[in-house]
Amino acid sequence: MEEETKIYHEKQRLQFCLLHALNNLFQEKDVFTRADLNAISDKLVLNDPSKEHWTPLSVVFKPHHNAISGNYDVNVLIAALEGKGKEVVWHDRRNGVSSIDLTGTEYALMGIVLNIPVRRFSGLWRGRHWVTLRRLGDIWYNLDSDLISPQPFKSSEEVKEFLDNIISGGGEVLLVLHRTQ
Repeated sequence: MEEETKIYHEKQRLQFCLLHALNNLFQEKDVFTRADLNAISDKLVLNDPSKEHWTPLSVVFKPHHNAISGNYDVNVLIAALEGKGKEVVWHDRRNGVSSIDLTGTEYALMGIVLNIPVRRFSGLWRGRHWVTLRRLGDIWYNLDSDLISPQPFKSSEEVKEFLDNIISGGGEVLLVLHRTQ
């Protein structure tokens, strides 16, 4: 009898899509919390050589996140994952998705994090959204926090078609690898 894979899936709240994407990637609640990501963001600010260019609005609109709504940037993603022993590789879109080994060992490629352009409120608001793709067992899943539930892909080819569409739509693909020492 085949054991069913339990899938952890956080749903979207405000603009905390990076928080949700990270917890969905690790398949566990509170691997990262809002306080964790805020602390990472604050540490990045302390190490920022251009902090003399900040304005009073920087209290709310911080360099690496919006203090009210969330909306963390890629620097927070990379620092958070490196803190957990992962490596983030920005996929070079010129190579196409065929260069991504989706069928290799789960121990090399942990998952894929996407940063995609979105339009909300009838196109009045434009922004970006973090999404996680992760292979659990032999199946790749779209763990987008905007989805009602995780969506399985039928094959690696379907994942690659999805990634091609993301790239052609202006999205970014970041590969999350287990760091090898």
